[in-house]
Amino acid sequence: MMTKVHSGAVMGLALMLSLVLTACQDPNPDKASLAYSVDLYDGCVQCHGENGEGNQDLAAPAIAGLERWYIKAQLRKFKKSQRGWHPDDTAGKRMLPMAMAMDTDEKVDIIAAYVASLPRTKPAPTLEGGNPETGKIYFATCVQCHGADARGNIDEFGPALAGASDWYLLGELQNFKAGIRGTHADDVTGAKMRPFSMTLPTEQAMKDVIAYIGTLSE
Repeated sequence: MMTKVHSGAVMGLALMLSLVLTACQDPNPDKASLAYSVDLYDGCVQCHGENGEGNQDLAAPAIAGLERWYIKAQLRKFKKSQRGWHPDDTAGKRMLPMAMAMDTDEKVDIIAAYVASLPRTKPAPTLEGGNPETGKIYFATCVQCHGADARGNIDEFGPALAGASDWYLLGELQNFKAGIRGTHADDVTGAKMRPFSMTLPTEQAMKDVIAYIGTLSE
């Protein structure tokens, strides 16, 4: 009887040590899943690039290093047709079938972890004529959600803007203002963003605020 108890205790201790060693060797619980996610990400490479650097010709933004929570939220919006539903959202419509291929929550979690793990890229500026000094004034209304440093604020569901492709920021501001994005009845966070896009009266104002965001990426 004592031998069986002793043996059980030893096995239990060995299991605990094994779990501790595994945790020490792999502090990121998603690390094992990242290997599988390479296969999942193959469907994203054509548009977003092997390293998540984006492709302006395909209207595919840089996604490397985006916050994991934000990637998950956007994929779920596409899956539920809260994004990409508008007839004029051409780029969004291309994204719909790709998001639908993530047919389980597990796949969404894995691909989000993988993309978030990619080193952030620094897209080359493409817009001209923006005035960052004027843009700083406009950006005051963005601080609450996106942070004074444009690094995002998860509490307000505001993603990071610093380091984003300038052409993409311009296109999305235009989409929000035109109602192409943020007008779906179930897109609560998008609806929150739309009125802020209205505070930018012209394309020049949009370029100005984007120019200021560009200074925060340096």
